[in-house]
Amino acid sequence: MSDSPPDDNFQHSPENEKLDLSTKLAFGAGDLGTAITAMIGISYLSPFLTDVAGLNPQLAGQTQLVGKVWDAVNDPMVGVLSDRTQSSQGRRYPWMIWGAIPFGVFFFLQWIVPHFSNNENVNQWGLFWYYTAISILFNAFYTVVNLPYTALTAELTQDYDERTSLNSFRFAFSIGGSILALIIGLVISLVVPNNRSLQFLLIGAICAIISVLPIYWCVWGTKKRAQAVANLHPETEQTVSIPIGQQLKIAFSNRPFLFVVGIYLCSWLAVQLTAGIIPYFVISWMRLPQWHISSVLLAVQGTAMSMLFVWSAISKRVGKQAVYYMGMTLWIIAQAGLFFVKPDQVVLMYCLAVLAGFGVSTAYLIPWSMLPDVIELDELKTGQRREGIFYSFMVFLQKICLGLAVNLVLQRLGAAGYIKPTPEIPVPTQPDSVLEVIRVSIGPLPAAALICGLVLAYFYPITREMHAEILLKLQERRERRGIGNRGDGV
Repeated sequence: MSDSPPDDNFQHSPENEKLDLSTKLAFGAGDLGTAITAMIGISYLSPFLTDVAGLNPQLAGQTQLVGKVWDAVNDPMVGVLSDRTQSSQGRRYPWMIWGAIPFGVFFFLQWIVPHFSNNENVNQWGLFWYYTAISILFNAFYTVVNLPYTALTAELTQDYDERTSLNSFRFAFSIGGSILALIIGLVISLVVPNNRSLQFLLIGAICAIISVLPIYWCVWGTKKRAQAVANLHPETEQTVSIPIGQQLKIAFSNRPFLFVVGIYLCSWLAVQLTAGIIPYFVISWMRLPQWHISSVLLAVQGTAMSMLFVWSAISKRVGKQAVYYMGMTLWIIAQAGLFFVKPDQVVLMYCLAVLAGFGVSTAYLIPWSMLPDVIELDELKTGQRREGIFYSFMVFLQKICLGLAVNLVLQRLGAAGYIKPTPEIPVPTQPDSVLEVIRVSIGPLPAAALICGLVLAYFYPITREMHAEILLKLQERRERRGIGNRGDGV
């Protein structure tokens, strides 16, 4: 009599490192909920705080910056703790399971408008501290579910091209979540056209509910594969014993990691600057109805999603760097073009949004496909798998970028004299100084960041051939250890 059958039909077979479709779909779903909340936050939180909650732009920028700085600070903490977690469910999954529901609850609480006092100044500070506290709590649980999830990439396969494919699924769901969020926002803005407070409350409630469930799909759909890989490659589940200070020193002495960090930083600074300013660009510069905000963002994200698998296929032929060059070049052209768009050139605006989507797609795909290769190089040097610390710094930088970009835009808008909407004047005519801030924030600033990313990508050292050599050396080391253990009678 035999026990329940082993994972024989592991086409899942870790030996050939290929992943089946169900595992890729489940892994991709793990980024759906966080993508929905991230897109809603990027697209709507600033105008919600300034135009609905009534915070002045400087306070609205500061509350988001404080939340994101704390969020970024807790990333390395969660990364290190998840690296050290010991559980029958692995290192990453307990964090995702227990963090999912608080993640949804605190996302919803960002979209209510409490009243603290009839005194305007007191109420402003009450709102500031409320939104700051909720931002800290929401972003903390965002990290708790998202950071361990991102670290799963290197624990599901060690194949160079399969990781790019895996990230294609991840970012298909990520961009799909962004598109779903924008569609929800568009539909609600059309169904409830004259009540912006109710619009945001409905968006927050609906997106909070649908953001939690995919996290559990990811957990239950990838656990079997992760366990099989852990059994074949026990080093992927070893807890990290190097002290955190030494870990940071080793991470930042890893030259390819610094290039990936720089590439990611530049790409996402451009993404965050553009997404943060689009609501103001559409309403104040283009003088278009509010529903165009979602439509423009849909044009970008829809194109990015449709191009993910195209870029993934091209990268197998020409490599990750070449794909990044192609996408960034198109994106730079789009950002530069948006600076020159006139208010009556609506069709051109949408064409440039589509063109930008080609580049945004590579910003999602390429840096995250490079990072697992860097982790293997680190393992070759240190003898330990430390996905958590590397992924935590990538997410750390993404959040710092968002906080700085949003704060920069809102501070400049406030200093330039931004006029808040009122029930009597829902779309006020902004002074020229505000319009200039909007145009520079959507054109030259993101384009400059993208050009820096291109330069860094040119010098990125890990090619497909170098990665194959790293894996070969790791395999030889493991075989030598295995022989040594058998020789010692272990």
